Amino acid sequence: MMDSCPNRSSDLSVTEETELGTIKKHKEELLEDIQRLKDEIAQVFEEIDSFQQGQMSKVIQRDKDLCIGRKKFNMDPNKGIQYLIEHKVLSLNVQDIAKFLYKGEGLNKTAIGDYLGQREPLNLQVLQAFVECHQFANLNLVQALRQFLWSFRLPGEAQKIDRMMEAFANWYCQCNPGVFQSTDTCYILSFSVIMLNTSLHNPNVKDKPPLERFVSMNRGINDGGDLHEDLLRNLFDSIKNEPFSIPEDDGNDLTHTFFNPCREGWLLKLGGRVKTWKRRWFILTDNCLYYFEYTTDKEPLGIIPLENLSVRKVDDPKKPNCFELFIANCKGQKIKACKTDGDGKVVEGKHQSYKISAASSEERDLWIEAIRTSITQDPFYDLVAARKKKIANKK
Repeated sequence: MMDSCPNRSSDLSVTEETELGTIKKHKEELLEDIQRLKDEIAQVFEEIDSFQQGQMSKVIQRDKDLCIGRKKFNMDPNKGIQYLIEHKVLSLNVQDIAKFLYKGEGLNKTAIGDYLGQREPLNLQVLQAFVECHQFANLNLVQALRQFLWSFRLPGEAQKIDRMMEAFANWYCQCNPGVFQSTDTCYILSFSVIMLNTSLHNPNVKDKPPLERFVSMNRGINDGGDLHEDLLRNLFDSIKNEPFSIPEDDGNDLTHTFFNPCREGWLLKLGGRVKTWKRRWFILTDNCLYYFEYTTDKEPLGIIPLENLSVRKVDDPKKPNCFELFIANCKGQKIKACKTDGDGKVVEGKHQSYKISAASSEERDLWIEAIRTSITQDPFYDLVAARKKKIANKK
């Protein structure tokens, strides 16, 4: 007899087959969930890669802007800071700018000093914040000055020096209350120490001052009273044993010559043989006028000794605000100057006169006055004399 029940494809019961179907369905759903998770993970990784590439691109662009900004700063500090702010490398916050200058990475220290010495409101605020980046607490005055004068090159103009040393003296006295009777005392003694450094360590100074002279020149500066001789002796010995280390990161092999110049800045100079105007960085110091292509150059393009020269205002049809260096009463005689030729060799200059153009009539007049008085005047002595007079008037 034939079996009337249909043949089964397996030995599973109906219940088991139902459960198997449910398992297969769950497996398909699980595989779909796994695939969906894989797709989502892949998308997340893609977004992360895109974000990282974007961030990397921003970092690369920022580094590029920073590099360009540093170069611009070294050539023109105001334009460099403006560029860095416009490209969001720096903010307008004075603390941000001050810390950037204090770190000084890739910055020419002559340019830092030039920026800090300016009297625009932003520059004055940055100067104050820059000074406060220094930690002067529990340092004697020489130690503090070593740190301060290493962070930039002190400019040559008396007004700039005055502002910067005033800021230094105020901050030193805040960090070390009770050391001096007033900031004027700190101010005068700071200049005295700087001048002592020059007198003791400049080979051109034959008369080296003894301790007694240093003590004598600082009498009465502590609000009319004298500073303790032990303090002055310690400062004297410190400078005598170790001169100030002057910043040389700008590659200038003549750094010691250009420390505290009488004046420095950008001017236009008319060529001798080829009559074209070229922008040059000029430094006036030690009765010589030096000019460079850039502030970061290792050697000057030319040196003009000012001995036996005269200076005067002149008119030029192509350039305003001109002045001229010339030899009075010796028409046709060449000025004893030297310059670097195209091959890098130092050769004798061929100028019978030097015609130079300033950015403004005021700047021209300041250069003329500085050149005329560079032999006999030292801004340090004038600043100290004015401050001593101020103390004397308090009595």
